[in-house]
Parts: sequence; C-alpha cells; structure tokens
Amino acid sequence: MISVKDLSKHYRVHEKEPGFLGSLKSLVRRRHRTVKAVDRVSFEIAPGEIVGFLGPNGAGKTTTLKMLSGLLHPSSGEVSVAGFVPKRRQRAFLSAITLVMGQKQQLIWDLPAADSFLVNQAIYDIPDAVYRRRLGELTEMLGLQGLLNKQVRKLSLGERMKCELAAALLHQPQVLFLDEPTIGLDVNMQQAVRDFIAGYNRRHGATVVLTSHYMADVTALAKRILVIDGGRMVFDGDFKSLAESIAPQKVLKLQLREPQPETVLRRYGELRECDELRAELRVERNAVTETAARLLNDLPVDDIGIEDVPIEEIVGKMFHRTNAAPAPAGRVA
Repeated sequence: MISVKDLSKHYRVHEKEPGFLGSLKSLVRRRHRTVKAVDRVSFEIAPGEIVGFLGPNGAGKTTTLKMLSGLLHPSSGEVSVAGFVPKRRQRAFLSAITLVMGQKQQLIWDLPAADSFLVNQAIYDIPDAVYRRRLGELTEMLGLQGLLNKQVRKLSLGERMKCELAAALLHQPQVLFLDEPTIGLDVNMQQAVRDFIAGYNRRHGATVVLTSHYMADVTALAKRILVIDGGRMVFDGDFKSLAESIAPQKVLKLQLREPQPETVLRRYGELRECDELRAELRVERNAVTETAARLLNDLPVDDIGIEDVPIEEIVGKMFHRTNAAPAPAGRVA
C-alpha cells in the first residue's frame, strides 16, 4: 500500500550572526546551511497494516507524513501510496488518504461540526445515502451523539478530536496518516481514540501510519514500528526485537514481607529501586526464571512480577545511542 525508497527532504536555511553587524554581513554575503530533515528513508507497508512511526522532536516524522500525503515535494527518492505518486495530488489519491494532525484542526470554529461535515461531503462528492450511513457509523463508533450540533468552540478538546476524526474519515479513506491524534487528551479519551482507530482498521482494512509521543498509543495499536532519528531510519521491526536489541533485561518487581538490605538484593541483579517492602531489579532475560526461583527460595517474598523494560525507556536509549554517533555535518555555503 505504501512504498518508499531513498526518500529525502533537504532545506537550504539562512544562517545570520547575532546583532546589528551580523545583519549587515548577511546583506553582503548570506550564509546558508543544508538541513537534512529526511535523509534516504526506505520502507514498505502492507495493506491493512498499522505501523507506529516514532522519533524525537525534529526527527523528521511529520515531514515524512507530509511527503506521503503530497503536502511536500521530496528533494529526491520515490514514493507510492495506494498506487499513486503523492506529489501529483490527483483527486483519486486525495480520496484514498487522510491526514489527521493533533495540533491542527479542519473544523470551522464558530459553526457546529455537522456543518463542516457537509462541507467535506461536497468536497468528496459523497452521495446523500452514503453520507448518512457513514456519519451514522462514525457517530456510533466515536460516541458523537449530542455533539454534532454544538459549536466547535464549545466542545472540549477530546470532543473536538473525535469530531476531527469523523470529518477526516467521512470519505472512507484506504490510508490513514495520524500525527499525534491523542495529544493533550486525558487518559480516558486517549483510550477511546485508540479503540476507535483499532475498530476502524478492523471494519475497513485501512492502512494506518501513527506517530505519537504517548507510547501507550503505539504499543496498543501497532505490532511493527519504524524509528526515525536525525532524518534517518534507525529501526524497522517489532517491539520484541527492539527490546531485545536495546534492553536485554527484564524487570523483577518484588513485594517483600520483611525489609532486606540493598547489599543482599544486589546479589540477584541490578537494583533500580528499594523502598521498605518493595524492590525492583533488572535481570538478564536468559536468567529471569532462575533468578525468580532463587529469590522465592532465599528471601521472604510475598509476590513477584516479571515485566519488560518500559517502551519509553527502550526508545529513549535508542535515541541516545543514535545521537551519540557522529552525524554528518550540514554543508555551509
């Protein structure tokens, strides 16, 4: 459904020295630097697949999504989405995709959401019967009853986000580009949006590319993740492979009947936390079973839990590792 080969987007940015003298110099000889927002990225996504697209701020995630949706033209490389070349912005292509950005809105602020929906119906030339059926389905899935006739500015952030999703999906696109769809939402509303995305994918077989700084969004929806940093792809695979390569440990959480000295607990693994009757150890994956058995046999343990290292920590380690490697310097002209 999505094919990307050696995709790049480079910008030529003016650099000015500070102060009045710097301003005068820039009038005579302007200095420019080439910024590689996206640099030779390649991947393929199958129809119906949900893929998490991760990276720190400024890594190139949104730039990539904008090129995939045709809002930006690549500097080089090849892109195909649903059989179309995005930068051509053909009508059939625009009807096959949608781009939802959590920090942008398409709904008209002073009108009810229903009026914006009618605008989208006209834009995508959706027949009345089809429009009513799809709106009914989206209203049921998102719980929009009672919201459609309220002014958008009077809706809560979560209610607006649900209406934004409905507006973006009225034309029933094959490909969903979702950029931070749960940003700023409370925990319950985040879960509601995640449930909707998963349900929409099951019902319609839509392909979903999801970016989010909330790891719960990605872990709940995507089996495969793409990680981009500094404009370059640094990982493509599942969470298990990422965890094993970056954090080859498991977390043992202990509930003790009696406090234990830290020196004793350190015999069993890397002690990360010790608070009266609670302790947390990091243990190599291949030694987890043996270590847990020893703890239960040697110490007064009431309960023991075995967990993976939090995904936020794993991804953070990956970013730290890639940032520590020397990056090619921008060309100054």
